[in-house]
Formats: sequence, structure tokens, C-alpha cells
Amino acid sequence: MMMARRAARARVQPDQVLVDIANYVMRPRVGGRLAYETARHCLMDSLGCGFEALHYPACTKLLGPVVPGTVVPSGARVPGTSFQLDPITAAFDIGALIRWLDFNDTWLAAEWGHPSDNLGAILATADWLSRTAQAAGRKPLAVRDVLTAMIKAHEIQGCLALANAFNEVGLDHVLLVKVASTAVIAQMLGLSREEIVNALSLAWVDGHPLRTYRQAPNAGSRKSWAAADATSRGVRLALIARTGEMGCPTALTAKTWGFQDALFRGQPLRFQRPIAQWNAYVMENVLFKVAYPAEFHAQTAVEAALALHRTLAVRGKSAADIRTVTIRTHEACLRIIDKAGPLTNPADRDHCIQYMVAVALLFGRLTAADYEDGVAADPRIDALRAKIACVEEPRFSRDYHDPDKRSIANAVSIQFNDGSRLPEALVEYPLGHRRRRKEGLPLLVEKFRTSLGRVFAPKQAGAILDLCLDAKRLSATPVHEFVDMMVL
Repeated sequence: MMMARRAARARVQPDQVLVDIANYVMRPRVGGRLAYETARHCLMDSLGCGFEALHYPACTKLLGPVVPGTVVPSGARVPGTSFQLDPITAAFDIGALIRWLDFNDTWLAAEWGHPSDNLGAILATADWLSRTAQAAGRKPLAVRDVLTAMIKAHEIQGCLALANAFNEVGLDHVLLVKVASTAVIAQMLGLSREEIVNALSLAWVDGHPLRTYRQAPNAGSRKSWAAADATSRGVRLALIARTGEMGCPTALTAKTWGFQDALFRGQPLRFQRPIAQWNAYVMENVLFKVAYPAEFHAQTAVEAALALHRTLAVRGKSAADIRTVTIRTHEACLRIIDKAGPLTNPADRDHCIQYMVAVALLFGRLTAADYEDGVAADPRIDALRAKIACVEEPRFSRDYHDPDKRSIANAVSIQFNDGSRLPEALVEYPLGHRRRRKEGLPLLVEKFRTSLGRVFAPKQAGAILDLCLDAKRLSATPVHEFVDMMVL
């Protein structure tokens, strides 16, 4: 009887989704020139977001070795710091820096997220492998390997998000960061197809975070390091699989105990495109936060509000003259950032469209500093916030999900106390959208240049920028040499 049970167990085939993702991540080539150009800009932008976060003690207090003073020989270095750590801890630190200010790239679909969150794991692991290879006299990894891994991680996370709304069952989108990071790190470590499947299965059965820390009344700073935790966990699970540790072949589909039954209301995972057709769609269409550190569903609302701020100034009007502000928006915006009542911390404020629009209307700006307590204490913000109402525009909701449009539209209108109105300001596509790439990329480079100048001396900042703008030279640069340019 025991032999029969063992034989039955041995014949269990892994879930096809796990196999298909493993097959995708093992492909030696993905994407073309557009994908790699976008990945290069994504790398620059993600690092720049991290450099900006170094100015916030709430973030930097989380960085560094678990045991103070620990330095790992041939370990991964954390850009913008002097830390040299094991790849798991370094992945957390890099991930926390990138994500802290809610200023890195975004992907919007049935599920939302920030695919560049995976760079924490990718850069830390690539740096560690590169230094280890150099120390052993082998060829180190090049930055092109990082860009390839980024394209794959974007595709895995983004394609899983296209038709699967994990938020609807209370799960946070960073579970997709964990899955994507696990897959690409397993491949970078040279695992076999079976071992990658095992690693992926471990990621799907791992403890998944609730969305609690993104929603009122619990919205808080954990949302700024949740993805760091997920991407570092991906490194850990891939390393566990590398030891030969067994996986859970039916992690998704097992009756009662699998992910789908236990956590996804019995629904199967759905795919807008078969995994066999995955390539570089997500990287090519990813959204950059070019101008405002705002939750992405509010980006066009902020742009519209800034235009209205200029009109108010021309007409000699102020917030005191405003009776109501109406925002026509899409359903996802209503679900995530339409928020009334007290806002108790910066993480709470940057997920409130009324707060962001109020700041833009009042001051003609929106920066990361505007979420801090000092600015938020201005009583004019809450007074104006109370006058702002959001309503769904069905067309905006349809166009949001249309794969040929992928708009993130908002329209802002103002009525004055005397009953008169300003013409409505409508913005359908934000600066960081693919449809506005030509307009947005110069601003993205300038955003990176500014962030470098806040951390590094002019000569060091200039050398980093020059390398990042030279696609061919950057691609061929050993990863550890690239990272060494950015440490203190």
C-alpha cells in the first residue's frame, strides 16, 4: 500500500501555469530594441526613485545588515549607501528605496502594481553573481543581463495582472512581485526547468500579504516596503529551490488547499494572452511616473488640476472662491483612492485623490514633501478636499481596460460660489504613457539627473548619467562595476 501511494505521488504533474512560466523565463531572448530601450529608462528611473528616498529617515531606518556592522565579501552593494550585504537583504534594501516614494513605474489592469519593484531582487542577485564570478576568475554578468531579467519580470507580473483581480479577494498585488522575482532569480541562478517550477510553486503557496495596509483605516508605511519584502522573498525561495528542495506541483489547483481554492474563491487564473505568446508587451507599455509622486490613477487628475491652478491665477481666483470640484474618473480610481475623513500619515495622503488634487489646485505643485505633516497641517487643504467629489465616467472605465487604449483618464471641473464654472480640464493619458513617450522621456531623464545631484558629487553624478545614456556601453558594463559607480 505504501509503495502504491508513493507511486501515485510521483506521477503528480505540476500545474501547467507553473510549467509555462518556467518555459517563458528560460527563453534566452525576449523583446527587441523598444523593450531594451524602455528597460534602460526603467532602470534609470527606478534607481533615481531610490536615490530620492535616501532623504527620508522613515525609509533609511529600515536599511542595512540585520546584524549591524556585517559586511558580506563579494556580496551585493546597495546603491546610494555603503552597505555590502547578502543578496536577500540587499534585495529588500534596494526594493524599499525604489518603492518608498510611490514614484516608480506602474502597471494598471484588473490588478495594479509596480513591475520595477522586482529590480530589488534582480540587481542584488546580479551584483552578487557578478562579484562572485569575478572573484573566481569567471566572466561577470553584464547590465544587459539585468535588462533581460527586468523585461521578463515585467511580463510575468504584468500579464498575471491583466485579467486577475487579486485585490477583489483582499490580497495585495505584491504577491505578483514575489512570483515574478522568484522566477527570474531562479533562472539567473541557473536552475533547471524542474527546479524553476519548484521555486514558482513555493512562491504561490507562500504566505501572501493582505491589502490591509493600503486601505483606510490602516493605510500606512508598510505599503512602501511591502514590495521590498516580496522581492527579497523571491531571492530566498529561488535559493531554497537551488538546494534541490521539493516543490508543491499542484500549488495552484489542489482541491481545497491550493491557491485557487484557498485564496482565490475557487477561480482559475485567467490570461488575456496565452503564456506561450508572452514576450515584452508589459515593458513596452509600462507607465512611468514622470512628473508627480502620485498614485497612478490620480496622475491625470493632478495634471488637470495644475492646468486649472494656472487658470485660477489668470482670473484672479483662489480656493476661497470655489464651491465644488468634480472629478469624472474611472472605477479603479474610485475603488483605490477616493477617500474622505482624516488622513493620518504620508502613505495615507498619497492614496487620496482629493488630497492630491487639493494640493495641486492650491499650490500649483505636487512633490513628495507635500505628503509630509508640515504641509498637510495647512487647513486650506482639508477645507478644499471636503469640496471635491468623484463620480464614475463609464467611458473612462471602459477605456481603462481596453488593451489598445489603456487610458487613465480624469476630468476636473470647478464651480465657483457665484455659480459660474471653469471649462472642464480633461487628461486621458498621463505623461508616462506609451502614447506620450516622446514628450515624457526627456522629463524622465531630467528626473534622474536631479535625483543623482541630490546624492552624489557632480563628477560622480555626471559619470553615472553619461553611462546610463549610452545604451551600448551600459549594456556591456559588468554589473558590479555599474553598481560600484553608485555607492558612497
